[in-house]
Amino acid sequence: MLNKRFVDYDNMSLLTDLYELTMAQVYFEKGLNKTAVFNFFIRPTNKRNYFLFTGLDLLIDYLLNIKFTEEDLEFLRSTGKFKEDFLNYLKDFKFTGNLYAVDEGEIVFANEPIVQVEAPIIQAQIIETFLINTLQISILVGTKALRCYSVASDKILIDFGLRRAHGTDAGMIAARSSYIAGFSGTSNVLAGKIFGIPIYGTMAHSFVMAHESEEKAFENFASVYPENTIFLVDTYDTIEGVKNAIKVAKKKGIRIKGIRIDSGDLLALSREARKLLDINGFRDAIIFASGGINEYKIKELVDKKAPIDGYGVGTELVTSADLPYLDCAYKLVEYDGKPKMKLSTKKMTVPYKKQLYRVFKNEKILKDIVSHFDEHIEDGVKMLKLYIKDGELVRNTPSLHEIREKTLINFKTLPDTFKSITQHMTINPEISPRLIKITEDLRKSIKSGG
Repeated sequence: MLNKRFVDYDNMSLLTDLYELTMAQVYFEKGLNKTAVFNFFIRPTNKRNYFLFTGLDLLIDYLLNIKFTEEDLEFLRSTGKFKEDFLNYLKDFKFTGNLYAVDEGEIVFANEPIVQVEAPIIQAQIIETFLINTLQISILVGTKALRCYSVASDKILIDFGLRRAHGTDAGMIAARSSYIAGFSGTSNVLAGKIFGIPIYGTMAHSFVMAHESEEKAFENFASVYPENTIFLVDTYDTIEGVKNAIKVAKKKGIRIKGIRIDSGDLLALSREARKLLDINGFRDAIIFASGGINEYKIKELVDKKAPIDGYGVGTELVTSADLPYLDCAYKLVEYDGKPKMKLSTKKMTVPYKKQLYRVFKNEKILKDIVSHFDEHIEDGVKMLKLYIKDGELVRNTPSLHEIREKTLINFKTLPDTFKSITQHMTINPEISPRLIKITEDLRKSIKSGG
């Protein structure tokens, strides 16, 4: 069943670009509302070897619940851009089409149809903006998080990015996507409530500064949370902070669960902190690092054997800082049973409703093949599954925890060479011979004016 929603999709119908609605009105007036097929895919980038597909559950929830309220229709009426007949059509608007998608938690690559919408063209057009908006941020953050996970060894990873996310919706999606990608939890309390993601947090520098001394701040915090004390030690002087944490713990007879270092030379400071904790009998206290953390920093510290047990990843995660947008597209590939393709320079598309097959060898991904929907590829596993048929859910989605487990299993099927965060290599999907011929024939026909 669907995971619990955090957005009221009943009131999201106007979260679309104006041209989706103006095109829809022209389709309506001219009687052009036959079945269309649209493919969502990602264009290549040398900054990612693979992508983690997340966000499907959010899209499904939207498609099952989208409708135009009287308030929505009144606003559209007030713009003067829409006629009453079209507004009356929108009054009863409902998604009645089909949705095909790869499962959430699958590893995907550029130029692959990972979501396929088959619906009357008005419906397929109106949902475009939400689909791209939701999937691109989900995939961006999920992939960034999985890159962190891939180099973190057995370290704890926590999403610390809510306050730096580009809006509340992005912050919620980031918590969800990073958890799917192997993070242990989030600082986002609402995500804990809505999605059931474990929540984590310590204290801020302002808490320490609000007290007359660092030692007093630690005492007060420990008095309320004696069994869950993680001290933020770098407000003034990190090593002195560690010493103060040890002093308070011994004085109050409490266990130090851990310390957090949020600035400075994390390698040197963590080593010195580890020595102090160990010689004072706090060998089980963890060292947690935050502040400017990303997959590159994690890898560097892991490679240098920094005694750091976990990382809080914030800004770099939720903004996917080294790849802040996903060059993705949602393109018409078939209308009324006829193939459609775009011939723009470097943006040519492949026509027709499709299937994506994956071929494995020795439990590793060998290749992906894009085919016509009714083709059969020997030894290939069908990746596009039917989730919504005629507007009704026909395939249940797993729980968030199950998606997370699936992701970590799927990640093992990715050849190790593709897991590099510094070298670019990827799997370019093959196009079936039949689809190649159809594409070339259609290209020639369009060029000749046929």
